[in-house]
This record gives sequence, structure tokens and C-alpha cells, in this order.
Amino acid sequence: KQIAIGKTVDFTLPDTKGNEFKLSSLKGKYVLVDFWASWCVPCRAENPHLLKAYNELKSKNFEIVGVSLDDKKEPWLKAVEADKLPWTQVSDVKGFQTEVAVRFGITAIPQNFLIDPSGKIIAKDLRGEDVNQKIASYIK
Repeated sequence: KQIAIGKTVDFTLPDTKGNEFKLSSLKGKYVLVDFWASWCVPCRAENPHLLKAYNELKSKNFEIVGVSLDDKKEPWLKAVEADKLPWTQVSDVKGFQTEVAVRFGITAIPQNFLIDPSGKIIAKDLRGEDVNQKIASYIK
């Protein structure tokens, strides 16, 4: 598995408007990379917790990047709108065959990892009602 604490990660995927987004463009920030999909009930259940964390921590050099493992664009975009997700969303709509998911060994979702400002993974699978405190404990 490529996703390991201490590893550096980068990838490029199209955003909701089709523009190329490069993860390393957020270097210097804490970034939670969240793998999810519109059809994934547990993923959608995590979104309110992530939204709370985002709103509490975005002023503290924190960002979220959603990586959708949907294989159709329309349900993905509808879910982003329905769940009111304000952060960057990316996908090449290839489901689990998305190059990033394959490279990082993502075989189940929801799954996320927290990257520090230098680009290294410092935590994995931060979830639940207290996700904002979990994330905040890593932000210096």
C-alpha cells in the first residue's frame, strides 16, 4: 500500500468543472484527502462531520480535497450539491479504477488521510463526530 504515515503523496485529477487540479498546489496547508462516492451511504454520513471540521478549521491553514470514486459524473455532482460540500472535489469518474485509488490501494470507502504542510501523510481514516478534534490535534 502506498498510503502510509510519513509518505509524500501527489496526484492530478479533474475538478467538477474539468480543470486539472494538482494536490501539491495546496503545499503549505494541512489537507484532508477524502475518498468517497455518491452511492456510498457511510461516505455520505461522514460529510456533515467533515463539513463541521472544514468550517471550524479552514481559517487554520486547513483544506479538504474530495476524491470521488463515482463512475458517472452526474450523481457525483448532485451529491456534492446535495451535501453542500464547499471544498475542492476531483474525479476522473473511473470508480475504483481511478489511477489515484489504484496507486494508493483504495479498495473500500470512506477512506481519508491527512497531509501536513510539507506534503507528508500524518494521519489516516479520521472519522466520526469528533473528526474536527482529531484533525485539530495535528494542526500546529
